[in-house]
Amino acid sequence: MNLKKFCATLTVLATIFISVEAAPEGRMPASELMRLEEAPRGEIARPMQTLTSENSGLNPGYSVTPIQNTRPVAPDDALPNVTATAAIVIEASTGHVLYERNPDQRMFPASTTKMMTLITALKNNKLDEIVTVGSGAYNAEGSTLWLDVGEKIPLGELLYGMMLISGNDGAIAIAEHCGGTVPDFAAKMTAYAHEWGALNTNFTNANGLPDPNHYTTARDLAIMAAHGFTVPHFEEICSTKEISFNWIHDETKLLRNENQMLWLYRGANGIKTGYTDAAGRCLVSSAKQNGVQLIAVVLDSLYIWNDSIFLLDYGFGRVSSQSLIKSGEVVKTLPIISGRRKSMQVKTAGEIIMPVFEGDDNAYEIVYDLPDALTAPITSGETIGKIRVVLPDGREAASVDVVTTVDVEQKSFFRLIIDKIKSFFA
Repeated sequence: MNLKKFCATLTVLATIFISVEAAPEGRMPASELMRLEEAPRGEIARPMQTLTSENSGLNPGYSVTPIQNTRPVAPDDALPNVTATAAIVIEASTGHVLYERNPDQRMFPASTTKMMTLITALKNNKLDEIVTVGSGAYNAEGSTLWLDVGEKIPLGELLYGMMLISGNDGAIAIAEHCGGTVPDFAAKMTAYAHEWGALNTNFTNANGLPDPNHYTTARDLAIMAAHGFTVPHFEEICSTKEISFNWIHDETKLLRNENQMLWLYRGANGIKTGYTDAAGRCLVSSAKQNGVQLIAVVLDSLYIWNDSIFLLDYGFGRVSSQSLIKSGEVVKTLPIISGRRKSMQVKTAGEIIMPVFEGDDNAYEIVYDLPDALTAPITSGETIGKIRVVLPDGREAASVDVVTTVDVEQKSFFRLIIDKIKSFFA
């Protein structure tokens, strides 16, 4: 055991003896992760109806007894038992807000910051790039992957470490690899957030440790999360419960996701927990049911799991889905130029399911981006166009490829000459 690990072990033991409530900056207390049914110390637990898979979106075999909110809320608040200072739940493809509380209040994001670190890294780098750990990562405070200076780890594996167990050292190593310096990488994170409309956000680091100039809002985090679901590998990483890598400094070589919603809630597929003394308990969670993707954000919450379950239940209770485009549906018959057949049916390569909201006209425009004709040779399954679903404000909400259905050879040179002669005399 090197000196760093020995000192860290002594620090952890001292922390346990001093106060069982304490948690390193940047890491959520273990009590918040596992004891879902208990009230904070010093408060009286006032149990409400137990949530189960029969009356909630909880997975079978799980149950949670909510605790009545002890914080004041507005009299017209639809979810008075949500304990978060700021909260929101949206539908991801449209950005439609289903519930909000103080959505634009400036808040500290804690480790939910790492969601944007993930997105920024995925948009600009490849998963198989090798990250060399520097001294900045080695000296990181708070939750850690126990990285050593000089270690070489594939970027994709380090992203899992950062997201599953909230490694602050991993976030620094990623930022330095992808951005040169942490401030430069954080500036890129901020620029992306502003580009997507998250204008009340400013990042100064990649891991979310406290800084007066490092802030966001519940609405902005939801906007960033919604964009994340359009980025390849984002959902795959955020929804992973457990994964093993040889470089992990533990006998088990195992990473287990701190986001308990992945076990608790039906269709849960992300995203990131967070905790500091300044930020309180935070969670950006998400779930997909019947083709509808919801995102819930709670900041400075007494009970992140209960709050997130309330939000997602409320959201799914106010949105349904409709199939606008079915997979394998014939779209059109297109003429073929220079082919051994005159025409071909083209079909959709997937489906488009769109949300339907209570009290909304749910107006979607379907746009067909297809050629007027096809030119041989043609291979079956070849993408030749798209069908796009466009929202009333002009934003594209979804799309699906249109593909060919058969192979078509090009006519021989002699056959093409004969056809030209025929067309000349026609």
